[in-house]
Amino acid sequence: MPTTVSQLSTEQIAQFEQQGYVVVRGLLVPDEVRLLIDTFMEMHAGGPIEGCFQPKPPEEAKGDILKLYPRMMHPHRVNEVALRYLLDERLATILADLFGEEPLAAQSMLYFKPAGARGQALHQDNFYLKVEPGTCIAAWIALDPADRENGGLEVVPGTHKMDVFCPEEADRSVSFTRDYVPVPDGMEAMPVDLQAGDVLFFNGSLVHGSQPNRSADRFRRSYICHYIGRSAERMSLWYKPILSMQGEIVEVAANADGGPCGVEVAGPH
Repeated sequence: MPTTVSQLSTEQIAQFEQQGYVVVRGLLVPDEVRLLIDTFMEMHAGGPIEGCFQPKPPEEAKGDILKLYPRMMHPHRVNEVALRYLLDERLATILADLFGEEPLAAQSMLYFKPAGARGQALHQDNFYLKVEPGTCIAAWIALDPADRENGGLEVVPGTHKMDVFCPEEADRSVSFTRDYVPVPDGMEAMPVDLQAGDVLFFNGSLVHGSQPNRSADRFRRSYICHYIGRSAERMSLWYKPILSMQGEIVEVAANADGGPCGVEVAGPH
């Protein structure tokens, strides 16, 4: 049966406020993790899904494992299980503690990250979501153990208190995305090792990323959901429709601000 969480502890909320992230261990039980893995692997086996998932056949992938296993964007729009966990009551309760107000659901993503896959260079989520006022919060649900060997997440504590940066060009030999935010002077990227069922919550301005999956045969699957607070007035148009945690559409204005680079970001994170 699913576990329940009434509220975060004072210590957990303090860690989130001071460092920009907090881990809730074992929020999903093994049967739930298995359900999500089975759901997404079945979706993968079914082939391309318009607007969500565009894998390439092996002859076109030319050895790039991420072309065979690209990330899924907004799977909650096409799959009931994905939608159910995006709107999960346990996540809603924790997010209400972290936002200090009602959370709204903005996005879901599924990363397969099989062995040999490149990582994702350090970046900030609100560079893409453009939430104002305030920021977004991610709920990063580990479906496999995520550690240093298979490209688990790294965070730079304290960067959530900084502005959103205009990123530099990433090294595409180790990152499948183009944007890179260097670690600010005096700070350090640190790994966050997770077990399947753990959930990492982090602030949208927190600098974070991952290294390549250097394991021989391990996936590092993760279901990642992004949320905004009810008081947010505008955000990137790429994330509409926004949902309440009861599944109702909530209107949020499109943010036309070009951001720290002075240009619109062409597409969702």
